[in-house]
Amino acid sequence: MASIPATRDLTTSSANDSYKRFLLLVAGLGGLLYGVDVGIIGGALPYLEATSGLSAGQLSAIVAAVLLGSVFSTLFAGILADWMGRKPLMILSGITFVLSIPVISLSHGYGPLLLGRLLQGVSGGLIGVVVPLYLAECLAASNRGRGTGVFQWLLTLGIVAAALIGIYYSYRVVAVEHTGTAAEVLAFKDQAWRRIFWVSLPPGILFVLGGFFVSESPRWLFRRGRVNAARAALLRSRSPEEADRELGEMQALEEQKRVASNGHTAIAVPAARDSLLRRKYLIPFLLACVILACNTATGINSVIGYNTSILLQSGLSDLTAHWGYVLFTTVNFLFTLLGLSLVDRKGRRFLFILGTSGILVSLLVTGFLFVQAERATTDARTPIQAFVDTALNPADPTTLKFSPAVAAHLLMDAPAARSPIDPAHASLAIIYTCGDFTTATTFVRSDDPSAAPITISRAACLPSNATQARLANPFANLDRSRTAPLRVQRAIIGAIPTPAHGYLVALFLYLFMAFYATGPGVCVWLALSELMPTRIRSNGMSVALVLNQAVSTTLAAIFLPFVAKHGYSRMFFLFAVFTAIYLTVTALFFPETKGKTLEEIEAHFERKPLKA
Repeated sequence: MASIPATRDLTTSSANDSYKRFLLLVAGLGGLLYGVDVGIIGGALPYLEATSGLSAGQLSAIVAAVLLGSVFSTLFAGILADWMGRKPLMILSGITFVLSIPVISLSHGYGPLLLGRLLQGVSGGLIGVVVPLYLAECLAASNRGRGTGVFQWLLTLGIVAAALIGIYYSYRVVAVEHTGTAAEVLAFKDQAWRRIFWVSLPPGILFVLGGFFVSESPRWLFRRGRVNAARAALLRSRSPEEADRELGEMQALEEQKRVASNGHTAIAVPAARDSLLRRKYLIPFLLACVILACNTATGINSVIGYNTSILLQSGLSDLTAHWGYVLFTTVNFLFTLLGLSLVDRKGRRFLFILGTSGILVSLLVTGFLFVQAERATTDARTPIQAFVDTALNPADPTTLKFSPAVAAHLLMDAPAARSPIDPAHASLAIIYTCGDFTTATTFVRSDDPSAAPITISRAACLPSNATQARLANPFANLDRSRTAPLRVQRAIIGAIPTPAHGYLVALFLYLFMAFYATGPGVCVWLALSELMPTRIRSNGMSVALVLNQAVSTTLAAIFLPFVAKHGYSRMFFLFAVFTAIYLTVTALFFPETKGKTLEEIEAHFERKPLKA
């Protein structure tokens, strides 16, 4: 008879381990979808740019649409997670992602493409809240760091997959360029960006299907008064003793919330009347908000989304830049594994300090590299304005094919640069206004014969309706701007740096990615889910992520216009300033949460020991 309990224990342990692996797989697929949301545009953008006829402002909006959609969905994700549960919301987020793919891939024009990317953003915003929340509430303290890190690890795998898809189609485009006509190359590029999005559909379907087979969060069930269901959910991944101990901690914390100390008398206080301005709520909430905002302000999403364009402008060729992006995302993937191996041993605070220190150094060096490259620039505003004034038809856009001959002509009429510019290896970006609205073209290179012509049009500069106008500039007069003349503010011609310069930029971007992946990349989701107290966890995570996504959206929307006007160097220096703030906050204020249950972390901010 003595062998029967042992057999049951082994069977239970095996079942627990199998379920934990399945739970991590399903949650990891959520991370994969989030990574695809962030990274898929990197491979598709060059072909979308070449075939869509969209302006730099519209392309920036397409890139930023995922982040904008995330802002709106994140705002309501906590409310939805509390109302309908973590599991149903994961399924809903997956369905939204699946629906976004055909909307994008079958789109023709700016509006449908923007809608599809917004749907992807809505999905990403929901996933970004509910999956880390679900993992934090389901996993034991001993492996919560590595377990929640799986979300980030598969997120990086999604970005790598997106990059590999992009490089595959880059080779296909090169093959068509060697054998096909210009019309055939254009048609294939149009199909390439659509197919890149189609390939991301299967993980979304698997995530939806897997969501039906996981249990609901035990802490959500407990808060709904379903104690037996909460214990059953805990038993799927824990031994009976562990399940009872955690259930006891939940009950002890709930009791503490109902009792407030008034002198020497314990007075029962309803949980709903417990002030949200108390230290145990306010301090962790503010700390999580600052960490989330600074995490994005390091420029991570912009560096991922515009990586190929940055490498092209740093001096690398088109194919080398695409391979550079693949290597960049691979570094992200591999160093996330390193972070996962350290997070439950070295702790969250150590990795935060290590990662942000390395990011800061990498950004500063990259900025100084671009300072050197951007010295060889001049402003060809006058000849470009003359060209626009003579060629612009209000009904049609003006196009300019930036070839070596055109570059030589513009350089003759432009002020001399501090360093010589070779017309055969030059770049051009144009910033122009219509009344109160400003836009910028993307950078084009004179040594790239397959590059699309620069397009200058009033339609690209002006918002299509009053709502977009208010979002772009709340103080602008749209009606007056529609009749205002088109004015070229700057037309920046610069020398393309040498390939050696491009490789140096790539090296420090890889270091940037390595430090980010090892530290903040792994720890930021943990910080978000661990710091928030149980009562405000879902809604607090939503608010913090809204702030995070608002910063992401702003940076993505202004990236191309800012770079065209001020250069990459100032953009990287701006990222460095925010990273310095990030390092200071985590070094001075972030508490170590390694090995602590969620209830113990909450008691830390209350400065009261948890009595089970």
